[in-house]
Amino acid sequence: MSSEADTLPRGGALPTSEYLTQLIAVIRAEDTHGSWDGKPDAEILADFIVTKEERREIPIICDPDPDVLWRVERFYDAVALLLERRTGAQAAQMSRITHEGFGRIVLISGRLVVLSKHVRDIHRFGFETFARLAETGEQLTADAADMVARFPEAARA
Repeated sequence: MSSEADTLPRGGALPTSEYLTQLIAVIRAEDTHGSWDGKPDAEILADFIVTKEERREIPIICDPDPDVLWRVERFYDAVALLLERRTGAQAAQMSRITHEGFGRIVLISGRLVVLSKHVRDIHRFGFETFARLAETGEQLTADAADMVARFPEAARA
């Protein structure tokens, strides 16, 4: 007998979220050959879901997986683009992550750093659910928008 939980994607139900819509657009924009055209959004975002059990199994001794680094960059690219849609201030992300999985990610708008995030154990980057992914992206975007509102001249310089 199957339950409703068996029919949900691995990260749970995909919530309605402006951030998730932007993240999906960022990812699909990189599909130059159309290989993801028929895939549902939940499948496109599936690699962002990492359960606690999976996280424990990921070794942190080796170099971060290039696919993980790609997902980290797309995650923050979506924050930057959503910030631009909400505030009109263009933003770009820059990241520096060492081979040990430590580093820093910043979003810059004009001459203003609107978001600065130290990261560690980037090997284990991911979220338990789609709802948590959306919530984190929305919160980072809101924090960055607050900085733009506080210093609009610097953000538009």
